[in-house]
Amino acid sequence: MSTITQMQRGSIHDGSCPNFQGALELVGRRWTGSIIEAAAQGARRFGEYRGLIDGISDRLLAQRLKELEASGLLARTVVPSTPVQILYDLTPDGRSLVDALRPLAHWSAQRSVRNSG
Repeated sequence: MSTITQMQRGSIHDGSCPNFQGALELVGRRWTGSIIEAAAQGARRFGEYRGLIDGISDRLLAQRLKELEASGLLARTVVPSTPVQILYDLTPDGRSLVDALRPLAHWSAQRSVRNSG
C-alpha cells in the first residue's frame, strides 16, 4: 500500500499526528535548527555554539541547550576540571534528527536558488 493511500485512510488526528506536530514545533523554535546544525558540525562547548551561531544571545542559547537536553537530543556532560567544562553532544536521537533534516535543508537551498533567479 502506498504512503498516499495510507494517508488517505488515516486521520490527521490519529496517534502519530501529535508526535509529529510536537517534533515540528521543537525543531521550528527560533535558533533550534542552528543549534542542532552547530552540534552536527562539532560544537561541544557553549562558546563554540555561540561562535557558530551569529546573533543568538547567551540567555537564549542556554535556554535552547537545556530544552534540547530535556528532549533527549543533546547530552550534557560536566567535566570536573578547573574551570569546570560543560560539553553538549548529539545523542543518537539528535543524530537521527540531523539525518532527517538534511533533505529538508537541501530542498530549502534548492528552492531559494530557484526563487532568487
